[in-house]
Amino acid sequence: QVQLVESGGGLVQPGGSLRLSCAASGFSLDLHATAWFRQAPGKEREGVLCINANDRSTNYADSVKGRFTISRDNAKNTVYLQMNNLKPEDTAVYYCAATSVFRSCSNAAQVYDSWGQGTQVSVSS
Repeated sequence: QVQLVESGGGLVQPGGSLRLSCAASGFSLDLHATAWFRQAPGKEREGVLCINANDRSTNYADSVKGRFTISRDNAKNTVYLQMNNLKPEDTAVYYCAATSVFRSCSNAAQVYDSWGQGTQVSVSS
């Protein structure tokens, strides 16, 4: 059974940093694509970043370019989202999602068949 567990969320001041982790069990993340999505209150879920089976990342949110990066540690079977220079508009619940079928990234949520429980990121002074 595939399980994704996110951690690392919290409250941070504007300009601060957080690193989110997505640890997988029952599934090897390095064989397929893994993405981070986020959903802010009253807004639709949006794709943020994705990393494919070849370690190539794709950015789906222009607002995070130059501030957020995605990476994977195959030995730990964990994908990370490093978030720097956080802004209040980054406040959202962040979800990691993995596909058991596709090696390439997609911004379409329906491609991903395993989701974590979500972790809250709040950016406020």
